[in-house]
Amino acid sequence: MDYNDAMKNRVKRLEGQLRGVLKMMEDNKDCKDVITQLSASRSAIDRAIGLVVSSNLVECIQDAEDQENKEASINEAVQLLVKSR
Repeated sequence: MDYNDAMKNRVKRLEGQLRGVLKMMEDNKDCKDVITQLSASRSAIDRAIGLVVSSNLVECIQDAEDQENKEASINEAVQLLVKSR
């Protein structure tokens, strides 16, 4: 799969967000603020997973040569999405 720059940038933003959470912990910030940022990070990760799975699904369907392969690819992508939850 080709991971485009938008996907990579999304993960880089997540990395920065998680570093920020760690800094908040090191600075003994209020737990409500830390939890808020962790929840935001989790949501961003979920969106990144959805983007990767949906892109993968499109690629798999385009690459599949027959109907049976398409159905298997769709099922695999759905399982990836379910597993991410």
